[in-house]
Amino acid sequence: MIDRFRSLLSSFRRSAKSLPRTGWALCFGLLSGLATVAQGAPTAEQNADWEQRLTRAAELRRAGAERQAAADKLYEELEPTCYKKFLVNRCRDNAYRELTASTREAKRLENEGKAIERQVRKEQFSARDVEAAAMAPAREARLEALEVETAAARTEAEIDEARTRADKERKAEEGARRKAEEAERLRKEQAEHKARVAEKAQKANAKAAAAGTEKP
Repeated sequence: MIDRFRSLLSSFRRSAKSLPRTGWALCFGLLSGLATVAQGAPTAEQNADWEQRLTRAAELRRAGAERQAAADKLYEELEPTCYKKFLVNRCRDNAYRELTASTREAKRLENEGKAIERQVRKEQFSARDVEAAAMAPAREARLEALEVETAAARTEAEIDEARTRADKERKAEEGARRKAEEAERLRKEQAEHKARVAEKAQKANAKAAAAGTEKP
């Protein structure tokens, strides 16, 4: 358990380096929560103690069951032989008392084993409750850190999208400006060409008119 939380702490420390500044506080809270969980988690010694006690409980219950089975078998063997004896009822009473004593001892062993198991399970459930309570702040901090990471990634994507859109608009404006300048240049060239053609025509007409005036 401790090694698992140490591994989680290392991984969160590495991921924290890539977080924006606003996420550092959340990371510290997360790491603190994990440290609390690691401290509250059952130790190796405690787990070993639980295992040892559960093994002892199983041995007691098994011994009780074996003692009861042996007592039942002995009673089944002794009880019929009593009818062959002179004091039948006394023989049967003695056999039954032995069965009752053995049954009582078998129950005692079984109950002792069950009590040990109940106590161990109670301690284990209590440890799980402590671990879950300690893990809750760490889990919340992790969720908040993920929200910060998601928001940062979304903001970065929106910035990239806006930058791309602005670049496209700028290129479109430059293209439109170049087209307008080219259209204006063509218009001026056509106007100048028309002016030159009109001027030549005017000169030609004037020259022809002058030539006609000079004839007798």
